[in-house]
Amino acid sequence: MEKIEEQFANLCVAKRCALTEDSTYLLDIDVSKSILAESNHLVAVSCSNKSIKVYNRETLHLLREYSGHPGLLNGVRFAHTSENMLFSACSDGTIKCWDTRLATQKTIQLFSGYPSNVFISFDINCSDLIVCAGTEKVEEDTFMVFWDARSNTNYACTAKEPLGAYSETHDDDITKICFHPNKPNLVVSGSTDGLVNVFDINKENEDDALIATCNSNSSVSFIGWSGKDYKQVYCMTHTEGFCWWDLTQIDSEEPMTLLQIPDVREVVFTENSNLNYLIGGMYHERTDKLFVVGGTAMGNIHLINCGIDGLSLVGTLHGGHSATVRSFYWNMTDESLLTGGEDAQLLLWKPGAVERSLVKKASMKIASSVQQRVRVHRNSLKSKKK
Repeated sequence: MEKIEEQFANLCVAKRCALTEDSTYLLDIDVSKSILAESNHLVAVSCSNKSIKVYNRETLHLLREYSGHPGLLNGVRFAHTSENMLFSACSDGTIKCWDTRLATQKTIQLFSGYPSNVFISFDINCSDLIVCAGTEKVEEDTFMVFWDARSNTNYACTAKEPLGAYSETHDDDITKICFHPNKPNLVVSGSTDGLVNVFDINKENEDDALIATCNSNSSVSFIGWSGKDYKQVYCMTHTEGFCWWDLTQIDSEEPMTLLQIPDVREVVFTENSNLNYLIGGMYHERTDKLFVVGGTAMGNIHLINCGIDGLSLVGTLHGGHSATVRSFYWNMTDESLLTGGEDAQLLLWKPGAVERSLVKKASMKIASSVQQRVRVHRNSLKSKKK
């Protein structure tokens, strides 16, 4: 833990993206993953003005911008095997795939959902073969929709129809989808119904595919995998709660729950800075540690250690953002950090860095056309398993 504390404490702003005139929140961040592009990673950001921006990771120079989306963007993901393939989900019921090498607004693949689908979450599995998206609840229906992600050059302009969908295991908006980092058949979903479901999509039907159902007792805002071999799942909620489960206990008499905290703000104490919200989490493989990232309304960033005995503050970053931080990406290779916020800024943090920019950082809390999706969770929630 001492090494992690030291690394986090040494992070300083190395680069800051060019400030824009428009009032734009930076909602989601992903980085290209191919080792062939190790020295020239790309960074993709989804924005509240319905655009996607692609930057050079080292310089934060803007390389591409994809605009003109008919709906709200709900995530960006790079393919795992190609640093140039970028996927995005849109509330118009489509998933789009872009080739970042092409200076065009035209997609190379388009995945269409079922009628009335509004996609608010998605992910692509580690083999780049399957895309899955979660929908808003429309009338009584909510879906996890699946597609074959492999490209077909003969029909590049034709929208791909779904392989199928799950529709019985959630009964409200599916806010998060997250595939297993190493096993392409495993996926976890989170919903405003409070449930976190784990599936094996190799099974023939939805009932058989459902491995476990965990209950967060609140509306799920973030989910992820953790632990050695990634046999644990965790989630955060829109009421700033945290839950952590051990999937190795599914068939045992031992409880699956490792930790469940209804409101992290009440148990994590910070000096001279409040904890106002949770942003997400990340599992640090080398140290076998799970961390939660939170922040303040003025842009400070907190790193919080997760243990079965509770949560504890590791450290706080100051002087970067001037408004709420909405997204982050921790690079395990060089221990750098990317953050995006409601101040329209994308920041690259590196250990011991010195920011060369002469631009004066002003308070940039701005109004957005997009409001954070927060639902009041129901008091009574169902749970299939422990």
